[in-house]
Amino acid sequence: MRFRHYKGGVYELVCEATLESDLSPMIVYRAADGSIWTRPRDVFFQLLEVDGVMVQRFAPIN
Repeated sequence: MRFRHYKGGVYELVCEATLESDLSPMIVYRAADGSIWTRPRDVFFQLLEVDGVMVQRFAPIN
């Protein structure tokens, strides 16, 4: 599944993983340049206020 970051980049969700140290859920995702990134699941799906409007940090692309 692909997502658009609120600043404009497009990313592909690779998988959900578990952080070994505390068992927290993590999202593994790939940027257009092929680099692999990870964020806590809660942060990946977090709502942010941008210019007074609530937006998703990563919004799904249909």
